[in-house]
Amino acid sequence: MRDVPIDGDMIRLGQFLKLADLIDTGGEGKILIASGDVSVNGEIDVRRGRQLHPGDVVEVQGRRARVVS
Repeated sequence: MRDVPIDGDMIRLGQFLKLADLIDTGGEGKILIASGDVSVNGEIDVRRGRQLHPGDVVEVQGRRARVVS
């Protein structure tokens, strides 16, 4: 698992996927999220605008990243 620092105390799921290099493009993220291939803290989430906070763990296709401040 990789720790990915963010500015501030919140970031949207779609933005975090790109920042953490879990996806190559925003379009890819949109598709993966909509198809249920992205989980947050162990639960599938299909909301691209979901707010993530420090400590949240995102997983995409077996790759994981944690939000840190």
